[in-house]
Amino acid sequence: MSRTGKIVSWIIGIFLLLVVVIIVVIATFDWNRLKPTINQKVSTELNRPFAIRGDLGVAWERNRDEPGWRSWVPWPHLHAQDIMLGNPPEIPEVTMVHLQRVDATLAPLALLHKEVFIPWIKLEAPDARLIQTADKKNNWTFNLANSDSKDENAPPSAWSFRLDNILFDQGQIRYRDAVNKADVTVKVNPLGKPLPYAQIAGGDDKQKGAGDFIFGWQANGTYNNERLVGEGKIGGMLSLRSQTTPFPLQADIRNGSTRVQVTGGLQDPMNLGGLDVRLRFSGDTLANLYGLTGVLLPDTPPYETDGHLIAKFAGEKGPVFHYENFNGHIGDSDIHGSLTYTQGKPRPKLAGELTSRQLRMADLGPLIGVDSGKGSEKTVQAKAQRGEKSTQPADRVLPHDTFDTKSWDVMDADVKFSGKRIEHSNSLPLSDLYTHLQLKNGDLLLDPLRFGMAGGSLNSTIHLEGDRTPMRGRADIHARKLHLRQLFPDVTAMQNSMGQLNGDASFTGNGNSVADLLATSNGQLKLLMNDGLISRSLMEIAGLNVGNYVVGKLFGDDEVRINCAATDIKLQNGLATPNLFVFDTENAVINITGNANFANERMDLTVNPESKGVRIITLRSPLYVRGTFKSPDAGVKAGPLIARGAAAVALGAVVAPAAALLALISPSDNEDNQCSTILQQMKSKK
Repeated sequence: MSRTGKIVSWIIGIFLLLVVVIIVVIATFDWNRLKPTINQKVSTELNRPFAIRGDLGVAWERNRDEPGWRSWVPWPHLHAQDIMLGNPPEIPEVTMVHLQRVDATLAPLALLHKEVFIPWIKLEAPDARLIQTADKKNNWTFNLANSDSKDENAPPSAWSFRLDNILFDQGQIRYRDAVNKADVTVKVNPLGKPLPYAQIAGGDDKQKGAGDFIFGWQANGTYNNERLVGEGKIGGMLSLRSQTTPFPLQADIRNGSTRVQVTGGLQDPMNLGGLDVRLRFSGDTLANLYGLTGVLLPDTPPYETDGHLIAKFAGEKGPVFHYENFNGHIGDSDIHGSLTYTQGKPRPKLAGELTSRQLRMADLGPLIGVDSGKGSEKTVQAKAQRGEKSTQPADRVLPHDTFDTKSWDVMDADVKFSGKRIEHSNSLPLSDLYTHLQLKNGDLLLDPLRFGMAGGSLNSTIHLEGDRTPMRGRADIHARKLHLRQLFPDVTAMQNSMGQLNGDASFTGNGNSVADLLATSNGQLKLLMNDGLISRSLMEIAGLNVGNYVVGKLFGDDEVRINCAATDIKLQNGLATPNLFVFDTENAVINITGNANFANERMDLTVNPESKGVRIITLRSPLYVRGTFKSPDAGVKAGPLIARGAAAVALGAVVAPAAALLALISPSDNEDNQCSTILQQMKSKK
């Protein structure tokens, strides 16, 4: 052999020997010697404790599934036991994640083109604990060692990471949150074999191609200081990292009296592409959804909705959630529509349109602090569980429950609502409710709030400035052409009446309840009624015992025609004083004076009758109506008889109110409206 050949042979031999030595060293190397270095490096990078406390090792095996010569390349199979990841210093508990054992395999040839490819990783008894303290510090936000000095203009890393599958026997996640008052444990288990999406969720065409369900989970604990239980199923890693195959989700969660059911898919989950699910809600009151969803909703009777939720997490103004074409009920009222919730700045916003084909007014009671509607007792219980006890005094009539204005500034809203048919009682016909609700920075506006009533219309604007303390409110209300025969369909004699009721009301007040707003109110109320009727039976139908007494004293048991009833009432600091309150009947002129105090809910009214014409009423002494709104008292005032003509003299002093009330009569109704003639006469008196 030539000298050159010997040199080449020696070089090859030495190279092969080095390869053998390296293989032997790697195969026999005690990887546990690297644990202190690994633990220190990882702890320093994560700014929290990390430790592999058990055995660390590497086994080399060929991957016979690789094609050609690649099947001869040994792949490292790593294992580590008793792994612990700790919490940052501000979290009192030591451990965040604990794993009994981790096994994983690494594709070595992928490293040549700068890809870290782990085909699978197997976890034994993973146990994670997510914690948030009362000062909103949590352990799932990582502050990496070099995060502060990172150059934002630096190009992205040329290396990529790929993980195909995660396997584990049973996992547990415990979530403790002092802010949301939560302590929930979630256990995750493999299903044993993949379950097709359609088998669990049904044949939803929109979710065709969704991945199989791989894992099942169960949740147990408390959230917002109420019992929480839940169960469901999720997909595996193949659909989790897929950009085209929806990641399947199925959940059924109960928190207190609230139940949320979700079935659908998550699009491109690694990049938070979007959500497309069927979403069903039910519970005792919509207000309880705030803790779960962050969406501010009012107190309502028990409800249930079923709709389609589409979410886009990467919108220009933030995540956007569309709850589309949902159907359901609130109390005995049906509800339909679509809503959009945008998590933008400076506040989230809820917008959309809602409709109800049959709306019960009783179901709207909780909106103004009145406990009414189907299952209203459950609404009261739900408010009590949230710590919102009813403040309604036993001796008061006006609603004292407060508006929760402190939460009005957490969200803006722009919602339109229409109700086709409205049920208020068996006799009061209401229809075509429409309102446009706008909430911005705690300022609430209902403009318009209108509905049809008794063949006429009721139009109003309600403005509640919740950003003020106490809240300031304003109401402007206009009633036009309310037909008396439709207002009182059960009164036979009224069915031939062509009479109408017209009115205007405008007032402002300060306070956080209906009672407080009225107690401080300033404004005016004007009402006109023509061609009506009054009787004791009518008072009984209306449930007015005091009215029954007064009418009986004035007219006995007879039905008496009312030519015109007119009132002009001034509100000042909650005290209602009539400038004019008169009934012109076929038998007499009835003039009412005095006042009603909305602050203490007491009244002190005097009813002065004066007979006219041939049909003389027997009562010539004034009547009184006084006492509380809840328990008023009525009787005959002691003292001298009313002088003849006294009522007419009193009416001569109301020229200005009479002129103002004339504006309520439409020019087209002047000829048929008896109030027009009477008010013109009053206006002309000096």
